[in-house]
Amino acid sequence: MAAILGASWAGAKSMTATSGPGLSLMMENFGLGVMMEVPTVVVDIQRGGPSTGLPTLTAQGDVMQARWGSHGHYEIIALAPDSPQEAFDLTIRCFNLAEKYRVPVILLASETVGLSAGKVVVPPEDEIKLIDRKKPTVPPGEYLPYRPDEDLIPPMASAGEGYAICATGLTHDEKGYPETNAETQEKLVRRLNDKIRVHLEEIVDVEEEHLEDAEIAVVSYGQVSRPAKRAVKMARDEGIKAGSIKLITVWPFAEHVIRKWAKQVEWFIVPELNYGQIYLEVRREACGDSKVVPIPRMGGRLITPQEIYQEIKKVSKN
Repeated sequence: MAAILGASWAGAKSMTATSGPGLSLMMENFGLGVMMEVPTVVVDIQRGGPSTGLPTLTAQGDVMQARWGSHGHYEIIALAPDSPQEAFDLTIRCFNLAEKYRVPVILLASETVGLSAGKVVVPPEDEIKLIDRKKPTVPPGEYLPYRPDEDLIPPMASAGEGYAICATGLTHDEKGYPETNAETQEKLVRRLNDKIRVHLEEIVDVEEEHLEDAEIAVVSYGQVSRPAKRAVKMARDEGIKAGSIKLITVWPFAEHVIRKWAKQVEWFIVPELNYGQIYLEVRREACGDSKVVPIPRMGGRLITPQEIYQEIKKVSKN
């Protein structure tokens, strides 16, 4: 993690890949990347835990670790692919988001996606949208490495370009110099959070299907979204008014989407390969307007379309 932070300061688009225990070990320097506002990408192939757990079996147990694994209050971005194709597509988007918002971004995949074989269509290079970090437009003598533009994101010079750079994990002023007082800390932490929060509409991405008349919505992410969509189709074929919300962006959480549909649907069903991590987020945002039911799964086993369909059928009778 420290190596990719340094590579990014040198101007490279850098990444590393790991699984849950490795992500745990990276979290101190992940927080350093947040504080220094370094664009990097971490691919996390989730497997069963805690600790050594189930090293070769699938899970989605790192969701909250990805969001809150480092100390302090901060915002990050995490995307969840459901297939090799989406892993390819979302990896590009991870880099673009990291570069645009100067923040470490996590590709929050799972063991099944990480070890899947499947067709991946690579578009022509000139059709791939790439975003590069903003560069300073002022002379070196006027450059402050942490002075933000109106979008709350500071332009980023690279080492060797002639600009003076001071980078630290301490609370710092716009020069990058340590300034550990309450006022500077308040100002800095607010901006680190707000530079993500004020751009939620540009960052958050979901897929919504069959929700126009839905009374039941299945909320899923990553590999579980595939059996979830199949289960919704099975329910629709039986005349049950079910719909699907697939979270492509897991963090920041799609709060506005859940609040919107909570006004309409009677039930949210949340299948996931943990003991109910995103279930808690959905329940919080449903605010009592809708009932929320988890389908937790551990042990390295996948959730089948039939299991989700049976839960849809069950709540439809209540």
